[in-house]
Amino acid sequence: MANTNTMSIGEVLVDFLRENGLEQPILEQQVIDMWPQVMGRIVTEMTRSVEVKDGVLIVRVQSAALKAQLFENRFELVRKLNEAVGAPALRDCRILG
Repeated sequence: MANTNTMSIGEVLVDFLRENGLEQPILEQQVIDMWPQVMGRIVTEMTRSVEVKDGVLIVRVQSAALKAQLFENRFELVRKLNEAVGAPALRDCRILG
């Protein structure tokens, strides 16, 4: 008789992380790691720091012009980073100068 209740290793791992409250911190770190790839070299070089706290991306930049541009496009930025990590890791974004 075949067992129809099988799960892949990946599914077991995701369930374990979710049940132990570890999924969100891992997703948040993935967002930070994806910042250079999603934003490109120029924006990355002008970025002082990137962190995520409780689903809020906090970006510190060197340029007032870049701050204004990122602030204007913050919802698109959240969408792109969530798409890059494949999960809704972010719910908001703060851009600081």
